[in-house]
Amino acid sequence: MNTLDHKIDFAVVITVKNANPNGDPLNGNRPRQNYDGFGEISDVCIKRKIRNRLQDMGSNILVQSDEKRVDSYRSIKDRVDGNTKLQEFAKGKTQSNELFGKVACESWIDVRSFGQVFAFSGSDVSIGIRGPVSIHTAVSLDTIDISSMQITKSVNSVTQKDPNKKSSDTMGMKHRVDFGVYVLYGSINTQLAEKTGFTFEDAEKIKEALITLFENDASSARPDGSIEVNKVFWWEHNSKIGQFSSAKVHRSLKIKLVEGLNVAKTFEDYVVSLDDLDGLHVQIYDGI
Repeated sequence: MNTLDHKIDFAVVITVKNANPNGDPLNGNRPRQNYDGFGEISDVCIKRKIRNRLQDMGSNILVQSDEKRVDSYRSIKDRVDGNTKLQEFAKGKTQSNELFGKVACESWIDVRSFGQVFAFSGSDVSIGIRGPVSIHTAVSLDTIDISSMQITKSVNSVTQKDPNKKSSDTMGMKHRVDFGVYVLYGSINTQLAEKTGFTFEDAEKIKEALITLFENDASSARPDGSIEVNKVFWWEHNSKIGQFSSAKVHRSLKIKLVEGLNVAKTFEDYVVSLDDLDGLHVQIYDGI
């Protein structure tokens, strides 16, 4: 497999309807909003979903969530300690940050994609790996409306001493975005790809993960069908540094409301267009 030798930019358009795409734990798990009222999905949330999709495809992942864990390790450190080849360069006379990082990148696709910090007690290694795949926070095209409802629990969590007595109902809140179209942008840097060994095949896996981003991701906050990928735009440059800056490439994507509409209710209420960038071809994919 050959290391990626050309820059890639991408954009993903996502529709959210009656779902919470990314709750804010510091705000009662309400959907994230910026100070101007636009919805947000954090880059960390998006990377988690990409990791999950890569894992579904059979790739080895270092940062596994507990619910998707496919091995016996309960932490990142345990997974690192369980890699015998990696431990050869973790301490003692054979300790080497460079070789440790190389083996880590070879072992896990998320490390060679997003990077990782390795600094654990009991190890002489202290290294930060910068990954070539950068992800922006996804932001909605318009301000979002958030609906909230109070929920209660109708069963006892524990058995009551008095069988005729029912525990007091637990009250809670559930929040959702009524409707919103979000756009996330990202890039793949070839200089960093050379350092981590990130390949063209890895880039194709990232693309497939973006197209299927919300598969196997349903939850109470995100019922099946409530979040979907509408479009993925994939620009492949013809050189390592690229013909255009990532900012200019991302700005070439224009999404506006259909003339005469003030409020969008569906993705079809928007018109999508692309500015022509001389010599730069874009591949466009529909979400599944």
